[in-house]
Amino acid sequence: MNWVVKLILNSLALIIADALVSGFAIRGFFSAMLAALVLGVVNTLIKPVLIVLTLPITFFTLGLFIFIINGLAFWLASWFVPGFTVYGFWGAFWGAIITSIVSWVLNGIFQPEN
Repeated sequence: MNWVVKLILNSLALIIADALVSGFAIRGFFSAMLAALVLGVVNTLIKPVLIVLTLPITFFTLGLFIFIINGLAFWLASWFVPGFTVYGFWGAFWGAIITSIVSWVLNGIFQPEN
């Protein structure tokens, strides 16, 4: 049941980020829920592989390359979700950052402590 609440909060974070960032668009709450689910899968399965493959670049940039990887994961998720469109790299970059921050805040407010 906890994952359902987390999925709804992450969907809401995507909708809020859509209102704040002009580089991507989400059409409706169902698309936001599906995008949150796909983002979770991409962040769980693909993002760790990208981090390992780009470890030298990440080390050289003192960890700042992780922001690029977050944007790429956001952009990759948009390929699989109808109604979730990313218009360019900067839309994915800022969308990923804003979505992460809003999701962190919402999960901190609404998730019960374990």
